[in-house]
Amino acid sequence: MKEKYNEKNKCMNGELYSNADPYMKKEHWRAIKLSYKYSNLKVKQNKKKRKILEKLLGEIPKEIHIEPPFRCDFGINISVGERFYSNYNLTILDCNKVTIGENCLIGPNVIIATVNHPEDRDQRNSNLEYARPITIGNDVWIGAGAIINPGVTIGDNVIIGSGSVVTKDICSNSMAVGNPARIIRKL
Repeated sequence: MKEKYNEKNKCMNGELYSNADPYMKKEHWRAIKLSYKYSNLKVKQNKKKRKILEKLLGEIPKEIHIEPPFRCDFGINISVGERFYSNYNLTILDCNKVTIGENCLIGPNVIIATVNHPEDRDQRNSNLEYARPITIGNDVWIGAGAIINPGVTIGDNVIIGSGSVVTKDICSNSMAVGNPARIIRKL
């Protein structure tokens, strides 16, 4: 049992860990099942949606709306603030913490990925990977099709343009666009 938690601790500490760990696989399958249930409920089944989000994410704000489909790796590593809205097809690979502030809007087809694979092929071929936390501040709008990479911090009052790939931190009160995303102006 101790070994199971060891891989999880490595993961949360940003160290290389085995993605073949049985404990983590069990938790991952739990999230896949709950995400599937959530994504396949009827439009007006809001109470059932909320119950599933509570099982998946734990504590959730009063005002939260995630358009299905929604996918995540674990769910338990995701924290969102009040007045959170996500459009269709949000994917959060939450092998590490994902913290999203209040008044955040996320466009369709956005990917937030804390996990990555090592450059060394032997490590990759040994089922090793690593994860870095992602923090998104308050009053952030992430446009359609954007990708937020591991270890990124996005400040408060930020707009990420559609299709942008965020590979580095974005400071507060700015608009960032492109691949890789760069700040084009202050807000």
